[in-house]
Amino acid sequence: MRSMASSASSRGNIAAIVGVGPKLGRSIARKFAHEGYTVAILARDLGRLSRFADEIAREEKAQVFAIRIDCSDSRSIREAFEGVLSLGFVEVLVYNAYQPVSWHPTNFTDIRVEHFEKSLAVSSVGAFHCAQQVVPGMVERGRGTILFTGCSASLSGIAGYSQLCCGKFAMRALSQCLAKEFQPLGVHVAHVIIHGIVGTPRGAIASSSQHRLLVGEQQHQQTRGREGEGLMDPDALAQTYWYLHIQDRSSWTQEIDLHPSNQRYM
Repeated sequence: MRSMASSASSRGNIAAIVGVGPKLGRSIARKFAHEGYTVAILARDLGRLSRFADEIAREEKAQVFAIRIDCSDSRSIREAFEGVLSLGFVEVLVYNAYQPVSWHPTNFTDIRVEHFEKSLAVSSVGAFHCAQQVVPGMVERGRGTILFTGCSASLSGIAGYSQLCCGKFAMRALSQCLAKEFQPLGVHVAHVIIHGIVGTPRGAIASSSQHRLLVGEQQHQQTRGREGEGLMDPDALAQTYWYLHIQDRSSWTQEIDLHPSNQRYM
């Protein structure tokens, strides 16, 4: 069920990142590993996930565990979190999973009900199940952080994207309900709305072996090009997730909007 990127066993505090792909999820996992957490990364593709775990463990000299999960399947979630909870106390849960949808709008009458239900299952029901796995331990210890990743569809219905919007709307409501119930008990719950397209990390090309010589002006031009395209750097986004986790409890954020700098506000 899981592969260990470090041979040593750990009973330390765990950051569980659900929905880890090559962009935002991986950057969040790397950030928490860099800050000293044992990290559990969860997604459907265990092969790719294991490669990410090996990479992060090597770069950050951290313990990283790859665990397969299908967020549309409650049994899969329970089994996955049996593995996560066996590692130690889950102090941080980041729910970053979503069901991919077409970039092109879909006519409402053409949406198949099973696709609609799958999107709801991943965006909201999966978030519900994952949160239920970790909340008891957080409440018992009087501390913990749960962060949900949302998007523009969390706030406003979009023609042609009803399956995405309904799931994201529900997850936003879940985050608000959990915040009001559990923040008085020491559990910080926040909803991160990403208004934009997440690109690859700025340093990804420069750090790869075939591009070690890409420095100075070339890298500067690459960064400016990314900003001009309106792509959001996942490493920069991951910093926000970390800041939310370490916020003083006297002034917790419940919801935050993140926009690329070149995007106009409506």
